[in-house]
Formats: sequence, structure tokens, C-alpha cells
Amino acid sequence: MTIGKYSFGMGDRFGHQGKAQLAVLQKAKEAGVTISPVWNKSYREHQIIYTTQDSVRQEADEAIQVLGWKDAYFVDADHVGLKNVDGFIQASDFFTLDVADFIGEKAVAAAIQSFVDSQKGLIGSLKIAGLDDPIDVTEELIKSAAEKYLFAVQKAGETYRYISGKKGNSDFVPEVSMDETDAPQTPVEMLFILAMIAMEKIPAQTIAPKFTGRFNKGVDYVGDVDQFAKEFEEDLAVIQFAVKQFGLPSNLKLSVHSGSDKFAIYNSIQKALKKYDAGVHVKTAGTTWLEELIGLAESGGDGLKIAKEVYASAFGRFDELCGPYATVIDIDLARLPDPAEVDCWDGPTYASTLRHDQSNANYNPHFRQLLHVGYKVASEMGERFLQALKDNEAVIAKHVTENLWERHIKRLFL
Repeated sequence: MTIGKYSFGMGDRFGHQGKAQLAVLQKAKEAGVTISPVWNKSYREHQIIYTTQDSVRQEADEAIQVLGWKDAYFVDADHVGLKNVDGFIQASDFFTLDVADFIGEKAVAAAIQSFVDSQKGLIGSLKIAGLDDPIDVTEELIKSAAEKYLFAVQKAGETYRYISGKKGNSDFVPEVSMDETDAPQTPVEMLFILAMIAMEKIPAQTIAPKFTGRFNKGVDYVGDVDQFAKEFEEDLAVIQFAVKQFGLPSNLKLSVHSGSDKFAIYNSIQKALKKYDAGVHVKTAGTTWLEELIGLAESGGDGLKIAKEVYASAFGRFDELCGPYATVIDIDLARLPDPAEVDCWDGPTYASTLRHDQSNANYNPHFRQLLHVGYKVASEMGERFLQALKDNEAVIAKHVTENLWERHIKRLFL
């Protein structure tokens, strides 16, 4: 199973917007760019919303059938490991093997030495097309990389082989994910991580490193855009070298997690992809859920009431809701509006405060981030919230499609 050159991870917390999401990629295809849809949902989301991966498969299959999509599509077991992968195996054909928690844990000495020995042919001044300077590869450099990353990659290998054994074949797309960690991986570290992936015989088609800068949920990139652009290009150069050097799949590409709303770096990504004729996987993070709230607010009536209730409850449960996402949000409590103030807002005010339109004076990234992690509140509303989504499907679908098309697909791929 092979994923396309470009792919787009479409998270949909409540599973109602599959058709609206796919409509965006149909528009892209009509404009000349084929982008593979990948519906993703994590174990954490399933636990909070009380869903299973079967529901994601059902949503994807229904959208494909209704809209008549003829190209490849995928269902991603998002951020899985041996502890939680079983519930994803049957329904998924894309597996994000998350090993960030194991980075820094050392493999056994014999395995480290075996890896060092396998890479001694690279020792010396290594020139990689696309890098400004040669890499001074030493045995110490290889060993340092192995001590930091080999155990994590071994864990990815264990999970990959477990999935393959359970599915009875290897007909799925493996991604190795290292993004949810404190420090970014350098392009030099990426080189040896890819060597480790090859040694573990993982036919990875995408790799998700942690990039320099902040990739906070639902808001723009925070960091040095020029530095990001340099590292992104260097990673592409290293991947092209590693594919030939280590025998990795020829379609191996970078994966940008929490890639939605990172408008500041979209131009850099697009330029780099053109320069290297490279592919990319971009995974969205809760964008659709926020468009649902915007649609409910603009619909007025009970929809607006629900949107206000979600914010008031999220505000009151700040620590509980934000705790699990502490490393990927930056919220200034002083800049959050009081729920009593929000309760007086009309629908357009609520929507413009939440919508990621930085040209609008109402836009509040702190408000947006809190609601991003507040989906648990909506889940607890149960059928009332789900019925509101059904009742206001037309206006919500319009916002979902417009957001993905205007702010994401066009900027990234067209």
C-alpha cells in the first residue's frame, strides 16, 4: 500500500464532517493537485469521546462513497504504540508509530555498538546535496545518535511487526513519529534515525520529526521562520540521501504534525517541496471541531447557546482540560474573556473571536486554544451536541470546507 506524494490528515473529533472535508480535496484535484485524504483519530480522542476506530472507518468510507472519490484514501491509527494499538488494527491502514516517550532511553550496549559498526562507512566528511556544509561524521557522533534514538526506533520496529503479524500482511502505511518531545531533531540526527529505521526493516513512508519552533494546537507557528525553512529543506535533502543510502521506500516524506493553522511557514514548506520535488503529509489538529463551534455560533438559537456553554465550562475547568496539552498550548489566562462577557455576545462576535483570521481585530488566540482542548465538554453534552451538528449541518459544512480550502490547501499546495 502506497500513499500519494501529497496527503492531508483530517482529524474530525465527532465524525460528522467527513464529506465536507473530502469536498476540499476534490476541489484541489479539480485544480490539478491530487492529495490523499487520511482520516486520523488518536487513542486519547477515542477515550474522551467514547468512540472506536471503526467509526472513523465508517465515516471515511461513507464520504468516499457519497462523493465518488476514486483515488486512494486512508484511516490513520494516530499516535499508537504496543499499549493501545489493538483497537486500531482492524479498521486502520495508516499507523502513526509514536515513540517520542522513548527518546533518550538507551538500547543495550551490544545493539548500540552493532549500529555504530553498520554506519562506519559514513565516517569522514560526508557531503549531502542540499546541505551547505559537509557533515563531519565520527564514531562518537554515530554512537551519540544511537544512545539517544536507537531504543525509540526499536520500539517502533516492535510495534510495526506486531501490527503486521496481526493484520496478516504488511499492506499498510507506517509513519514513525517523534514530534511530541521537548527538543527538535537536527538534520544530522534525522540521518541516523533513518538509518535505524532501515535497520529495523520498517518500510516507513512518512516520518514526523519535531521541528524548531512552537506548533501549538490550532494557532499559528511561533518561532524563527527562516530557521524553520532551513531545517525543513535540510530534512528533505537528508531524506533523499537516506532513501538511496539505506534502501528506504522511494516515497518516504516528511510529516508535519499539528500542521493546521501554521500559516507563517506554509510558504516555506511550499517552496521547499518545489525545490526538492518532494511530497509531504500535513496532519491537522482539531481544526474541524473549531469550525463546528463557529458554525453553531453563527446559526444562533440553541447552537449559539451550546457554543457559549462549552466556553464557560472550559473556562471553569481550565487546569483539567489544558493539563494533557500543556506542551502544545500557550494560553494567557489574563487574555481570556470572562464567561459572563461571552454570554452577552451575538453569534458573529463569538465566531470572529474564534475564527483564525489574524486580520480581524476580534480574533483571540487564547480563546481559540482553550476551546481547542475543550472538546471534552461537548462530548459530555452527548446527544444534544450531536443533534445540533445535524441540525446545522449546512452552515457547519460550509465553514469546514472554506477553512480547509482557503486557509490550508490553497496556501500549501496551490
